[in-house]
Amino acid sequence: KINELKKLLDVYKEKDKKEKIKNLNLGKNLNSALARRVEELQKFKSEFFGRVKEKIKNRPEIKIVGDRFVFQSEVLFEIGSISIGEKGKKELKRLATILLDIEKTLPKDINWILQIEGHTDNLPVKPGQSFIDNWELSTERALSVLRFLMKQGLSPKKLSASGYGSF
Repeated sequence: KINELKKLLDVYKEKDKKEKIKNLNLGKNLNSALARRVEELQKFKSEFFGRVKEKIKNRPEIKIVGDRFVFQSEVLFEIGSISIGEKGKKELKRLATILLDIEKTLPKDINWILQIEGHTDNLPVKPGQSFIDNWELSTERALSVLRFLMKQGLSPKKLSASGYGSF
């Protein structure tokens, strides 16, 4: 009986060794596929920002910082306001047109999202204003921009809004 069990154990050890090799190969293949996908996404990220950067260069009201396009709040809003001014609407329309144009050229499986960040100055909200604090004001500003871009044709699935107050 012991010899039979030893033989059976040896058979399973050999089988485990083969399975381990298969798992290692599967892991290597998976890592390789993931690396290719990350490389592909990086290429599209670079291409996306490169195209947008090219189309909005020489515009002092828009700064490019890393992978962010920064509008100074004065371009979009009056102090303490969430209403986008005419100059801001004009700039956001241009940006929306650029994004919609670029989106057409990207593969459909590239899942990109435009993160809209609202900010304020560091002055406290004045009594009588409809905002509790700068956090609320900044969040409402981000939502104003998000809603404006939706009206320009950008999908709400591609937009996200956050408020950061004066931070």
